[in-house]
Parts: sequence; C-alpha cells; structure tokens
Amino acid sequence: MKIFRKIRQRLLTENKFSKYLIYAIGEIVLVVIGILIALQINNWNQARKDNQTLKEYLGKIKVHTLEDLRILDTLTKYRTQTATQCKKARVRILDKTEDQDLILFMSCGVAFADYYFKPNTSGYEALKNSAYFGKINNTPLDSLLTSYYSIVEDIAENEKSYNEYVVNQETYLSTQFDTSLILASAFLPQDSLKIRATPQSEYYQVFAEYTASAPYRNVVSLAAFQLDAMVYQYSQLKYVGTRVIEEIDVQTKD
Repeated sequence: MKIFRKIRQRLLTENKFSKYLIYAIGEIVLVVIGILIALQINNWNQARKDNQTLKEYLGKIKVHTLEDLRILDTLTKYRTQTATQCKKARVRILDKTEDQDLILFMSCGVAFADYYFKPNTSGYEALKNSAYFGKINNTPLDSLLTSYYSIVEDIAENEKSYNEYVVNQETYLSTQFDTSLILASAFLPQDSLKIRATPQSEYYQVFAEYTASAPYRNVVSLAAFQLDAMVYQYSQLKYVGTRVIEEIDVQTKD
C-alpha cells in the first residue's frame, strides 16, 4: 500500500493525470479481483462445510439402514419358520389328519405373535427437514431413499392388517377357552407339569379343542400365505437398502 501511495503522489505532483487515471483504474481492477478471489475462497469453504454436514446426515442414514437390515434378517427368519409350520398344519387340516400331529399345531401358536418392523427413520427425517436435502434432489440416492421408505410403508400396512386380525381372533378365543392350561403347557417345563394335579391328558385335550376352533385355524391359514408376502417385502427392502448404503458410500467417499 505504501508503494501504491507513492506512485499516486508522484503522478499527481507531475500532473500526469492520464497516467494517474489508468493507474487508478488498474488499482480498482486489482481490488475487484481481490474481492472476487475472497468471495470464491469463502464460497469454497462454505461448500466444503456443507458437503461435510451432508456427509454426516448420510452417515446417520447409513447406520440406521444397517440396523434395519439386521432387524429384517431376524424377522425374515422368524416369519419363514412360522410360515413353514403353518403350511404343514394347513395340509393336515385339508387332509383331515390334524389329530395325528398335535405338536405341529401347538407350534403354530407363534403365528399369534404380533411382531412389527420398526425402522429407524430419524436420520432420513432430519435430512428432509434440513437445508441440505436439496443437494441430493434428482440423484440416484434420492430415488433409492424414496423407494426404500415407500416399501417401509407397504410393510407397515401389511403387518398392521395381519396383526390386527390376529389380535381380534385371539381376543375372541380368550372368551371361549380357559387358556391357563394352554399357556402352562406352552411355557412351563414338562417336569413341572408332571407333578401338578392336572393330568397330562387334560392339557392335550384342551389344546386339541383350542386348535380345532375356527379362529385358531383361520390364523394358521392366514399365516401360511401372508407371512410369505411379508418375507418377500422384506427381501425387496433389503435389496434397496443395500443399494442405499452403496450409493451413500459413493457420495461420501473422499
């Protein structure tokens, strides 16, 4: 700046106005260039900060998606085992041979469990409500996330329909049967039951009547095919979820 001041003073004292004017314009251009460079640096720093914040949001979504996939693996295993048992029981019903395998029908009681898939959506909701969501608009990740949470909604509807039906049937059954013996035979150790006053034959008789009832068989029949539909939806979600994780890895790669 001292050099610039000396140049201005020399030009003014020598009355070289035209040269001073050219110099002044040049100095203004230098100032403008400096401002533009400063703005560019500031924009670059802000973009870097924004990208880092977006990566943090995407990192949370990745962690939550991985949690979802682990839960889906557990639910898939449970639903598949239950559906397999109920299919065998349905064949017994159609063949009218259910009395030959009461243990099989007892195992179908797990079809009454009202499990729900509860994904962790907090990371995705946080991104949607932030100023950074626009950065993934119209990208493959945006499309994958939309597909992922659309399937989540379909699963929720399917599970709700099944579980509400099961609860209604179970509620009706509880008004028709004394389930104390059924629960005892299902959850108490056999050695403990043998020392009770109630004979083993009575436990089996009550359970035979219980499993022969229409509400119980309705649930078994429903589970035989609807649980397969749930497992298929789980597999769809796992596939899309895996692609979400892969796309996040691409976008967050340094």
